[in-house]
Amino acid sequence: MPGAGMEKKDNPIRAPDDQGRIHALVSAWLIPPVPPPAWLCAIASIIGVAMAVLMRVGLLGLSSGVGATQPFFPAIMLVTLYAGWRWGMVPTIAGAVFGWWLWGGRDGQPLNSDELSSIVIYLICGGMVAAAAEGLRGAMQGLARARAQRADAETRLRVTQTAAGVGPWDYDLTTGQLNLSPAARRNLGIPEHADIILADLPRFVHPDDRAMTEAIVFGGLNNLTDYEVEYRLADTSKGERWVHGRGEVLCDDTGRPVRMIGLNFDVTNRRRAEAEVRESEARFRALADSAPALMWVTRSDGIRQFVNNAYVAFAGLDYDSALTLDWRTRIFPEDLPRILKEQVAGEASRQPFSLEARYRRADGEWRWLKSFSQPRYDPSGAFAGFIGMAFDTTEAKQAEANLTGMNELLEDRVAAAVAERDAAQAALLQSQKLEAIGQLTGGVAHDFNNLLTVIIGALDVVERHPDDARRRERMVGAALAAAKRGEKLTQHLLAFARRQPLKPEVCRIDGLIAESEGLLRRALGDAFSFHLRLGAGVRSARIDAGQFEAALLNLVVNARDATPPGGEVSIESRQVTLDRKDGDLEPGQYLRVAVRDTGAGMDAATIARAVEPFFTTKPPGEGTGLGLSQVYGFARQSGGSVLIESKPGQGATVALLLPVSEGDAVSESLPRVDHIRTQTPSRVLLVEDDPQVAELVDAMLSDLGHAVVRAGGVDEALLRLEQDDGIQLVLSDVIMPGGKSGVDLAEQLAATRPGLPVVLCSGYTGGDQGRARAGDWPFISKPFSLETLAQALAQARPH
Repeated sequence: MPGAGMEKKDNPIRAPDDQGRIHALVSAWLIPPVPPPAWLCAIASIIGVAMAVLMRVGLLGLSSGVGATQPFFPAIMLVTLYAGWRWGMVPTIAGAVFGWWLWGGRDGQPLNSDELSSIVIYLICGGMVAAAAEGLRGAMQGLARARAQRADAETRLRVTQTAAGVGPWDYDLTTGQLNLSPAARRNLGIPEHADIILADLPRFVHPDDRAMTEAIVFGGLNNLTDYEVEYRLADTSKGERWVHGRGEVLCDDTGRPVRMIGLNFDVTNRRRAEAEVRESEARFRALADSAPALMWVTRSDGIRQFVNNAYVAFAGLDYDSALTLDWRTRIFPEDLPRILKEQVAGEASRQPFSLEARYRRADGEWRWLKSFSQPRYDPSGAFAGFIGMAFDTTEAKQAEANLTGMNELLEDRVAAAVAERDAAQAALLQSQKLEAIGQLTGGVAHDFNNLLTVIIGALDVVERHPDDARRRERMVGAALAAAKRGEKLTQHLLAFARRQPLKPEVCRIDGLIAESEGLLRRALGDAFSFHLRLGAGVRSARIDAGQFEAALLNLVVNARDATPPGGEVSIESRQVTLDRKDGDLEPGQYLRVAVRDTGAGMDAATIARAVEPFFTTKPPGEGTGLGLSQVYGFARQSGGSVLIESKPGQGATVALLLPVSEGDAVSESLPRVDHIRTQTPSRVLLVEDDPQVAELVDAMLSDLGHAVVRAGGVDEALLRLEQDDGIQLVLSDVIMPGGKSGVDLAEQLAATRPGLPVVLCSGYTGGDQGRARAGDWPFISKPFSLETLAQALAQARPH
C-alpha cells in the first residue's frame, strides 16, 4: 500500500528507449569518450582525404575543374568529430592542395584570381566547418559524460536503497496506477513480478493490524494528506516482521494533487530491540523490587525517575509521590545542614559519593541510612544522572554506640563489655561486607542468573523427559555450554582482580598469533577486512598461552563490534623499548601486540573507564563489560600493561605490552595424546568433603576405569591408606575440614610413602592453593573436564 512500495523502479529515472540506445551507440563510435591515439587519428584523416578525392575523381574525373573542394567538407566534419579540430585541418589543407593541383598545379600553370579566391573561400569555410564540428563534438562528449554520471548516480542510489532496505513507492492519483519497487516488494513479501493493485495490498498486512493500517493509509489517500504508519506483515513464516511506511502528497504547478510518493522499510530489528529493552527493564525492576535496600535512579537534572519497593515502603507513600518526595523534610534536623552540603558537593563532582544520616521512616521511627551514589552515562558518554542505593545501618550504629559506651563502664564489667564490643564489631564488619556485595551484585547477578536459568531449565527438561534421547542431548549440551560460560565469567573476574592463576611459558608471540588466525577470522566474519602485520620475529614473552589467545580474541571481538561492515581490523606486533618508567611499566624491552580497528572510536571519558569490570558501551544484553578487564588483568599478571589510543570517529588501537623473555620458546608442535583412552585402571583414593562433588568425581573416575575409595577428610584418608594397601593413587581437594588441607596430606605422603602418586584440585583461589601449585604434584582447578582429569592422573604416574 502506499507506504508499502512502487512497481519496478527504485528511482524515477527510466532506461533509455531503443532510439536513444542507437543514438548512444552512434555517438560512442563517432565520438569516442577517450581521445584516440595519434596513429588512429592519422588513419582517419587519410581515409577522409582519400574518400573525398575518390568521390571527386569518380564523379567528375580529372578533366573538369568544377567541385574540386566540395567533397572535402564531409571529411573535415567527420575527422574533426572523431579526432578533434587539429586533425580536422588535415582534410582542410588537403582539399586546398587538391584544388590547386587540379586547377593547374599538375601542369605547372599558375592559378587565376577566381581560382585563388575559391581556395581562400574554401579554407575559410573549412575552418568554420571544423570549428562547428569541434563545438558539436564537445557538446556530445559533455552529454555522454552527463549520461554516464547520471547512470552512475542511479546505480549508487539503487545500491544504497537495497543495502538500507528502503523501498520507494509511487501512486498516481489521476490514473490510479501503483508502482512498487523491488525493495518495497521484498519488504512486504510480494513476489517481484506479481501484478498488484491498490486493493490487493491489505492482504499482506497482519489481520490484527489490517483495520488500523487501512484507516490510516486510505484516510491519507482520501484526504490527500501525508501519513506515517507501522504494521506487522501477514507472513509469519520467518517470525514476526514489522514495516514502517510513509506517504507524501505532490501537487502540480496549479496546486492540484497528482501523485503520492513515499517509502517503506523493515523495522523488525528495531522492534525486537525495543522488546528486549522492555524485558531488560522489567527484569531490572523485578530485581530492584526484591532487594531489601532502598534504590533509585535520577536524571541529569536530579529528578528521580525510578525507585524500588523498599524505597516506597520506607517513605510510606504511593509510587508517584515517592518519586517527588522532598527528603529534606525527613532528615534529622541536626544532620540536615551537613547532608545538604555533602550532597551538593557530591552531585557537582559527578563522582561516586556516599552520605549517612538519620531519616524518619513512615512509622515515625528515626533510622540511620547510608547511601552510595554512582554517576551513570548514556551511550555517547554524556552524564545522564545518578543511580543510588541506601542500606539501613541503624543496628550497626547502635552497636557502635554501645561499643563507645562500654568503655566507660566499671572494671568489673570489662569482660562483658569486650564481648559485646566484639559482637558490635562483627555486626559492623558484616554490614560493610553487605554494602560491598550489594555494589557487586548488580553486575554479576544478571549474567549468572541467565546461566543458571539455562542449566536448571535444561536439567528439568532432562528429568521430565528421560527417554527422549534427542532432547536430552540438546539440553545437556545447552547446560554444559552455560556452565562453561560461567567458568569463563569467573576467570574474567579473577583475571581483573589478579587472582586468576596463570601457567606462564616462554612463547613466541608471532607464532601464537599466526596459530590463532583462523579462529580470529571466524570470530570477525566476512564483512570485515583482516590483516596481520607481525614484526616480533623470534622474540618471545613469558605468558599463559591460553589467556593470551583469550585476550586477543576479546580485543578482536570488541574491534568487530565497534566497526561498521566493510571496515578493517588488523593485528600488529613489534618490539618497543622503554627508556624510563612509564606508569606501571619498568624500563626495558617489551613486545607490543596491538589490535587496530576503523570503527567509531572512543572519547577520553570512555577510555578512562574502558577496563572497569561491567563497564560497556554496548546495548543491554549485548555485552558483559568483562572483555577488556580480562585483557587488563592478564597483562598486569604477565608483568605488562594495556594502552588504549583512540579518538571519536578515528577508530581505536588497544595494545598489549608484554616483557620480552630471553628464554627458549616451548615446542609448538607436541603430539596430542588421548589420555582418556590410555588410562591404566588403578585403585584411587578420592579425598573430598563435599558429597555432591565427591559423587560426580567418583563417577568420572569410574568412567576412566578406576576403582574408587572415598574419604571425607585428611584423617579419614590416612586411615583408609593404612587399611588398604592396594591404593595406587590419591586425588585430593586442597580445602578440607578439620584444620588439615590436601597439601598437608600430600606433604605427609611424600615423607611416608614417597612412591604414591598424588593429584591435588581446588576451586578456591586463595588459601593453600599457592603451596599446592608450588609443589611437585599435578594440580587442576575446579571445574574440570574428564580430559583434564585424565591428563592429571597420567602426569602423576611415574614414567
